[in-house]
Amino acid sequence: MATMTELSPTAGKTKHSQDTRVDESLVPKKVLSFCSTRYGIAFIAHFCNFILMAQYAAINISMVAMVNGTNHQSQFNGSTESLPLDALGGSNDEPNSLPAEGSIFGGQHALWERWGPPRERSRLCTLALSGMMLGTFAIILLGGIISQTLGWPFVFYIFGGIGCVYCLLWFVLVYDDPVSHPWISVTEKEYIVSSLAQQVSSRKQPLPFKAMLRSLPLYAICLCSFSHQWLVTILIVYMPTYISSVFNVNIRDNGFLSAFPFIISWVTGILGGQLADFLLTKNFRLVTVRKIATFLGNFPSSVLLVALSYLTPDYITTMTLLIVSCGLTPFCQSGIYINALDIAPRHSSFLMGTSREFGYTAAILTPTVSGFLLSQDPEFGWRNVFLLLFAINLSGLIFYLVFGDAVVQDWAKDRKLTRL
Repeated sequence: MATMTELSPTAGKTKHSQDTRVDESLVPKKVLSFCSTRYGIAFIAHFCNFILMAQYAAINISMVAMVNGTNHQSQFNGSTESLPLDALGGSNDEPNSLPAEGSIFGGQHALWERWGPPRERSRLCTLALSGMMLGTFAIILLGGIISQTLGWPFVFYIFGGIGCVYCLLWFVLVYDDPVSHPWISVTEKEYIVSSLAQQVSSRKQPLPFKAMLRSLPLYAICLCSFSHQWLVTILIVYMPTYISSVFNVNIRDNGFLSAFPFIISWVTGILGGQLADFLLTKNFRLVTVRKIATFLGNFPSSVLLVALSYLTPDYITTMTLLIVSCGLTPFCQSGIYINALDIAPRHSSFLMGTSREFGYTAAILTPTVSGFLLSQDPEFGWRNVFLLLFAINLSGLIFYLVFGDAVVQDWAKDRKLTRL
């Protein structure tokens, strides 16, 4: 008679050890970290996300010039008073279009299923994901200048051409797993394979959809991704508009001021991954590290934006709060955005893509809702936008802090059919 028995190599241990520990005797002691194949792949993924975000944001940067055809220069020569809001990164009336980015991030997570040792996942994933912030910085800083000097088509020619060159690097240098990579060292290959021996299975397993639909940790990831994406969209799309409307800064200065916080975000995103893995070496529970990172990437930023709406407009204070708020958001890269690798390593690529797509619905709704609030109440419109952001952000964060987990879920464990 056939029964299903779970293969749980960490049975009898605590949840903490189940999440973070591997058999030390199987792991080589001296393995290159920064100058290694796995970090090289992380840098390539970093560049992938740089191009991805730059091309997405280029649509917003070039929208006005694109609509007005050859009359692009006049749109960038005046003060911001003569520019519609969407020239500065946002629209009060229409949502910005989004590419199907969830599938791309899901594909990248499929790499880390087989390339990311558990104790290095935070730094590898955040190194890859931080490319989004660098791409946003580059396009906000350079998009207006390129459109003004060369014309809006060159924004797409330049970044699209860079993307084509990048594809060649991806096809040549990136492989599915360490075993099939032709240039990886034997020591590094053994280190990665032995580190993941308890999590990676060569056998294909069907997705347990029914169990997923009953999984509160999975709902926690999706809902917190939605609330965090609402925050990120406000910062990316409406920060230039806010600076322009409050201080009447011209578009050249506004481009620099709007871009500067994202270079800070790029740095903090990378450092956040280093901090998360450092805390794991100090015997912090994995779920604690994920929740700390998620809290730091959500709550302080939304509180600062609410505080901003109640302060008397002051240039230095406003820019400081915006920079700090934007700079803290990438901490979530060490939290909810890699949590799928913790709760379901075998299905993390699907879960990552699904949670990202769910989160990006916020990027579709945010411009519409925020634009409506700004148009209905010119005096307190920004305050209403930031208060709504805080309510949504806090709701998603609380749900994650209560129901979030980092233990491999029962429905994600390896199962083997045995006969008695």
